Amino acid sequence: MTPLALTMGEPAGIGPDLIVQLYADRRSLGLPVFAVYGHAGFLAARAARLGLDIEVRAVAAREAAAAFETALPVIDIAGDVDDTPGEPDPNTAPVVVGAIAQAVEAVQAGAFRGVVTAPIHKAALYGAGFEYPGHTEFLAALCAEDDFTPLPVMMLAHDDLRCVPLTIHIPLADVPGQITHQLILDTIRVIARDLAARFGIAAPKIGVAGLNPHAGEDGMIGTEEVETIIPALAALRTEGIDVFGPLSADTLFYPPHWRNYDCVVAMYHDQALIPIKTVAFDAGVNVTLGLPIVRTSPDHGTAFSLAGTGKASPNSMLAAIRLADAIS
Repeated sequence: MTPLALTMGEPAGIGPDLIVQLYADRRSLGLPVFAVYGHAGFLAARAARLGLDIEVRAVAAREAAAAFETALPVIDIAGDVDDTPGEPDPNTAPVVVGAIAQAVEAVQAGAFRGVVTAPIHKAALYGAGFEYPGHTEFLAALCAEDDFTPLPVMMLAHDDLRCVPLTIHIPLADVPGQITHQLILDTIRVIARDLAARFGIAAPKIGVAGLNPHAGEDGMIGTEEVETIIPALAALRTEGIDVFGPLSADTLFYPPHWRNYDCVVAMYHDQALIPIKTVAFDAGVNVTLGLPIVRTSPDHGTAFSLAGTGKASPNSMLAAIRLADAIS
C-alpha cells in the first residue's frame, strides 16, 4: 500500500520524539508504512538521545515503502538542525517549512496517500518570515489551485466523537461578529461532504451548538441564534443536509447526547476543545477537512519541557497516524 507522509515538526519539541518512538514500536503497534519529511541527521541524533536502537535512512520518496521494514525512511531536507530539545531556533525554519511543503506536494503527486503533521512552533517560523496564521492556513495555501484556495475546517476527533469549532484562534470578544450566515453554510457543507467522502457516513447528522447560554432562549439571552444561526441551518436543510440546532452547549457535549450526531459544530475555540480534551486529553486527533488531501495531526503542541526526555505520551500521534490510514 502507498505509504503515509509524516512531517517532523518543530525540532526542539516532542514531535520528533514521538515519530522515532512509534517507529521503534511499529511492529507491536501494527503501524502502516510511513516516511518522514525532515532532517535525517537530526532525527538520528534524537533517536540516539532517547536510547532507541533504530536506523534512520535518507531515501527518495519512491524508496520509502521498501526501506520501512529495516530503517526509518526519511526524505531529507537539507539545512541546519541541531538536537537541542526545548530550545527553538529560527534557523531551523527552512527545514520545518520545507518538510511540510514537500510532503504536501508528494501527496498531491500520488507518492503518499496522506500527511500527518507533527506540531510546529509558529513563533520560530514567524521570525524566519513565515506569513501564515498557522499550520492549517499554510496547508490550504499549498493546496490552492487556479486562484482557488480551499476552506480548511479543523475537526477534533476521538473515536466516534467529532467536533468542529466554527471560529478558532480569535479573541472571544470578536467571536459574535465572525459568526456569519455564509461561514456557517460554507463550514457545514465541508463537514457534510468530507464525512461522506472520507469517513463513509452517507447521510451525516450534524449538531450545532448555540453561541449564548441555553442557545439564546428565543432571543432572550442574545440574538445571534435567531438572527444568524437558525436561518443558516434552515438554508442547509433545503440542501438536504441533516443539521440540528442550535442546541444548548451545556448539555450537548454530555457523551450520550454527543453521540446522537456524527459531528458537532461549536461556535468558538474553547466551546469545542474543552469537551474533546476532557474525554480524550492525550488521544484526540486534529483532522483538516476541506482539503483535496488527507491531513491529520496530534491534538497537542510542542511540549518543550518534555522534548528529549522520552516521557511524552505518543497516544495522540499514534491516533493521528491510524486515522490517516483509515480515511486515505
